[in-house]
Amino acid sequence: MRMLRNKIALGVCCLLVVGGVSAQIPVHDPVMIRQDSTYYLFCTGFGITVYSSKDMTTWRREKPVFDKAPEWAVKVIPGYLGHTWAPDISLYNGLYYLYYSVSAFGKNTSCIGVATNKTLDPSSKDFKWVDHGKVIQSVPGRDEWNAIDPNLIVDEGGAPWLVFGSFWHGIKLVRLRADRLAVADPEEWYTVASRSRNPVLPDSVAGDAAIEAPFIFCREGYYYLFVSFDYCCRGEKSTYKIMVGRSSRIQGPYVDRDGVPMNLGGGSLVLEGDKKWHGVGHSATVSFDGIDYLIFHGYDATDEGKSRLRIEKISWREGWPVISRQP
Repeated sequence: MRMLRNKIALGVCCLLVVGGVSAQIPVHDPVMIRQDSTYYLFCTGFGITVYSSKDMTTWRREKPVFDKAPEWAVKVIPGYLGHTWAPDISLYNGLYYLYYSVSAFGKNTSCIGVATNKTLDPSSKDFKWVDHGKVIQSVPGRDEWNAIDPNLIVDEGGAPWLVFGSFWHGIKLVRLRADRLAVADPEEWYTVASRSRNPVLPDSVAGDAAIEAPFIFCREGYYYLFVSFDYCCRGEKSTYKIMVGRSSRIQGPYVDRDGVPMNLGGGSLVLEGDKKWHGVGHSATVSFDGIDYLIFHGYDATDEGKSRLRIEKISWREGWPVISRQP
């Protein structure tokens, strides 16, 4: 395949280098960070999939975070064998914190764990992932929330919070301890987004409640809560779309452009699929060199609905995020 060096602003699929041959990069639930001059991408996969790049266009596959499933997770989650979901990466006090999800698909038998590393460079002598185990757990019959899709955000006072969740009673926010390894005491919990659901429908078809993949981005006095509505992971039948609301307080309430609270079903459209992309979602928002980017995956309508990495520049109009190039 011919190597293409397309600019990020074009919103094209990125490329993967495999033995000197390039290919479109297949990902689910991507999140990105930069260390020195290298960008690192963490995604859903066995042991957590990792890619590196010098230009955000051509990517190289690295070794996964875990070479075997964490023992604590195997014991806690029945059927979990190492396929790990929706990581989130951040830097604090010289350590990289990687939050991740382990779950039984379609159930809220789930946990969020965390691992740390002094560096993301696998060639460094200091490179070593240290797993700290469980941060939050959801239990069927006890909890009406789901401990997956974590994202760490720090408030204006420097306190760390974790936003997470999907389906059920929606997206939750909880304050963490200063060391970021457990829930703070006394506990502070909030519901920041949800969609009304028909209690008669089973979880597998409760489409009216399909909400997940929260990510909070702070800009000019507002916290922006990005979420994904509708269905991922169904190839050509995927209906994923990215929605947003904002709040002047990290605890909310988050409201959309029309003033509808997100915990009452509100949300303004950021991006959705069309003839080229069946659906787009599970986004992260990052800033590099003064430019904001939306990192997400889309289901490629030109290739049997396969999931691909998408990167788009964000522009801001009247305080709201706009993607200039639609999919």
